[in-house]
Formats: sequence, structure tokens, C-alpha cells
Amino acid sequence: MKIVILDGFTTNPGDLSWDWLREYGELTVYDRTKKEEIIPRCKDAEIVITNKTPLTRTEIDGMPHLRFVALLSTGYNIADGAYLREKGIPLCNIPAYSTNAVAQLVFSFIMAFTNAVALHSDAVHDGEWAACPDFCFWKTPLAELQGKTLGVVGFGKIGQKVADIAAAFDMRILAVSGHETDQTARKNFRWVDMDTLARESDFITLHCPLTAATEGLVNAEFLSKCKKTAVLINTSRGPVVDGQALADALNSGQIAGAGLDVLCVEPPRADDPLLHAKNCLITPHVAWAGFETRARLMSILKENFAAFFRGEPIHVVN
Repeated sequence: MKIVILDGFTTNPGDLSWDWLREYGELTVYDRTKKEEIIPRCKDAEIVITNKTPLTRTEIDGMPHLRFVALLSTGYNIADGAYLREKGIPLCNIPAYSTNAVAQLVFSFIMAFTNAVALHSDAVHDGEWAACPDFCFWKTPLAELQGKTLGVVGFGKIGQKVADIAAAFDMRILAVSGHETDQTARKNFRWVDMDTLARESDFITLHCPLTAATEGLVNAEFLSKCKKTAVLINTSRGPVVDGQALADALNSGQIAGAGLDVLCVEPPRADDPLLHAKNCLITPHVAWAGFETRARLMSILKENFAAFFRGEPIHVVN
């Protein structure tokens, strides 16, 4: 059994181990793989493991021995699942491994806007507190979360975890989802439509999958309905947001800020308008990158392999 990992570096830069995979066959690990390298590297592979290296129909046709595709991610649009299904090849993802980590980053962004810790720490280290005639000072308006409204777009495991944390801060919660579940046990919670969520939310956080229906969901029309004091947070998928429309809204003051862990193109092009937009915090797709989070991913990958070799694949997304 020949196993190829196409882009293993981000999942395991050296602090985890792939050695357990050698129990299943001959393993080759590539840190990164360019598009033109995919077929040469996988032409004899029976199992391919990928995170963000795409597997289109062309690449799949170049892998005549392929039996199993294992993802290193929850999202699965990187591979042509329908074509794999036609060929009887299971495509398995890594579900629910990063729920707490993503929710943690959401509130890191929120706190960056309400408490501005880095801004004030820099000011102190620059001598501004030592030179201050008063016992305290602040460089930007500060705010409590109690009583603020959080709009959650997509209310699966991550959206619900974010809402749990928001409830601990006594925030009001509005949610939009394609599937409205019973949330009567939550206080200060309402199901709403997108227009209501835009109008009433102080913070808007995106947790929906990337589909034809959600691509460009946050566009100029949506942003025009938001409060001028609103902050948008995206830790889902970059193309859910129209990047140019968001940059325009930030630069014109249509909304107050944005916290983004994902962009439409990753890594971004030098001319990405969001790189130079006002009040836009951007992290390099790191919500999932904590050691514990990646270790959990690896443990689910082990489960996926064991199930495939039992003849009972789990977490199949095609």
C-alpha cells in the first residue's frame, strides 16, 4: 500500500509524528506540492492525504490505483468529491476537531476591539504611561461585552460554542442557519434572517461552510445594512466575504472593524485590498494551529484510517 501526503508541513511541522502511518504501507511525506507535481508524486499511490492541495478530476484521473482520499481538514471542497464517489473512492474529512480553538480566536478578535490590549501595552512600553499625569489613560474607546449583540451566521458546533461563550459575557445572540434547531434553553437568543442580523448586531461572526449559496454572502448590500459600529469576524472560509466590498466598507466607515483568519486567496496577493484596509486585523489562517488542536486532528485521522482498513469508512463527505 503506497501512501502519499501532499502537504504535511502545516499540520505537522515537526512536533507530531507520521510514523504510525507506516503500519499501513509505504509512506512518502511532502511538505508542499505544486499543482504540476501532484500526478507525478501520486501516480502509484493508493491512498492520498491532502489539506489544501487540490484534487480535481484531472489529478484523480492521473492516480489509477487510488482507493482512499484522507483530508487533513474539515472543509472538503478542495477535492472533487462527486467524481471520487463515481469511482467508488471515499473522501473522509476531520470533523469537529477545532471547535474550541476557532471559538477562542473569535473572542481574541472581539477582545482586540473592545480592550485593545496590544495597543495599550505598546503605549506603556513606549513610555506614555510613565509620562502620564494621571494614574491611567486610554488611546481608544473601550467597551464591555455585556448587553452587546452577537450575530452568528451558521449555527453548527462552532457557532454554538461561540454562542456559549457569548452567553457567559451576558451578550444577546442572534443566529442564522439553514437548519434551525431547538435553542429554547438559551437565554437572550433569537433566530433571525440576515437582514435583521445585519441591522442589530454589534459583532457578526461567520461559521457557515463555503457553498454556492454562501459564496459572497457578506457583500456590499449586506454591509450597507450593518451598524457603523459593527465588527465583522470571519474564521470560516475567505470567499464567504466579498473582500473588495469589505475593504470599501472599512475604509469608508460603513462598519467599524474586521477580524479575519481567512481570505479569498491564501496566501494573499500583495494587492489584496484587505491588507491595507482600516481597522482590519488579519491572522494567517491559524485558528486550527494550536498544538492540541493539531494533535486532535491527527487522532481523528488515525480513526479514519482504522475504519477504512476495517472496510467501514467513517466521516465520509462524498
